[in-house]
Amino acid sequence: MTRLALTLAVAALALPATAQAQDGLGDWSFNFAVGSDNRSKGTSKSEGDPFALAGMEWSDASGLFYVAAEGETIDHSTGSQLEAEINAGWRPEAAGFEFDFNAAHKWYLDANPGTDDDAWEFTADVSRDLSERVDARLRFQYSPDSAGGTRSWTWVEARGRVRLTDRIRASAAVGRREQVNSRDYTAWNVGADFEINDWASLDVRWYDTDVANPSAQYDSALVAVLNLGF
Repeated sequence: MTRLALTLAVAALALPATAQAQDGLGDWSFNFAVGSDNRSKGTSKSEGDPFALAGMEWSDASGLFYVAAEGETIDHSTGSQLEAEINAGWRPEAAGFEFDFNAAHKWYLDANPGTDDDAWEFTADVSRDLSERVDARLRFQYSPDSAGGTRSWTWVEARGRVRLTDRIRASAAVGRREQVNSRDYTAWNVGADFEINDWASLDVRWYDTDVANPSAQYDSALVAVLNLGF
């Protein structure tokens, strides 16, 4: 995992130079993250271990349409230690609401032979500013056939955020996942995001689920993630 994390870090540091060379072809953004645990849909993708992530996104001049790619370190049931993803989406606005409709294809690299090592995932977000400092989001996600032994699943999550200061924003979320051939569960988190400067932020968050006698994947944890964006 250390070698993978180092590779992602070098790639992320090289991306801003690439962006400068691509002026005129659209708007590019690049992100890099390292953290104490890789959490998605309330549970750990790295079995409670640290992770690294690097990604890039291109959007058209209108800002409505985008294409993105990323890679992140994981510890998956297929034996894979690295997840790669390509996705595309549309971000319209209407009647004070912001929408984000996204389709993603994921690959689980170097998975054990014979395992299901790829998956489609579809996301629909609806967000709205409730005041100058408060916003809310409802997320719906669906996969017709997940990687590994899990078949189809759905994830529905509600999130609220409050800006406490110009640099600190607190948030909480609760979600429910229903899965075919895997565990159903409810997950929640609460924490805060600290803006260090224009391109760096630190997120500190407590995660928990309703799973009794949880494994590392479902166990509660305090997670810290450093995000860099260019």
